[in-house]
Amino acid sequence: MKIYVENVEKTIELGALLGQILESKDIICLDGDLGAGKTHFSKGVALGLEIEDDITSPTFTIVQEYEGRLPFYHFDAYRIANSEEMYYIGFDDYLNKEGVIIIEWSKLIEDVLPDERMDIEISYALEGGRYFEFKPLGNRHEALLEELKRKIEKNG
Repeated sequence: MKIYVENVEKTIELGALLGQILESKDIICLDGDLGAGKTHFSKGVALGLEIEDDITSPTFTIVQEYEGRLPFYHFDAYRIANSEEMYYIGFDDYLNKEGVIIIEWSKLIEDVLPDERMDIEISYALEGGRYFEFKPLGNRHEALLEELKRKIEKNG
């Protein structure tokens, strides 16, 4: 599914719609050029998870943890030299925790990502906004995408 989003506010709204329906163990992988909207989308997801903290990109810390309706683990793999580094920060432990994981720049660590996840590719649109292309991997994330479609139709 591909969705056109016209501005930052709509990017956050789309993230919030997804955040409202996420369940523990859901994994969202975000990819796109610098400035495409990965962190703004993550802010929206956090709102949907009822997190009140200010969400910032964890580029230098690699992972930030937040508490809301579910624990939220926000990763940024931009500065990861290789996927092996993810194990040094305990990535496999996070995969076993209860909560939601978002990984920005996930393609850089694709070889260690679980098979069950939602890949979202964000690209610039000629019209000035962004395109969000959702690619569910596995039954849970296919069902999640169907639920998101219904939520988008309901909310306009």
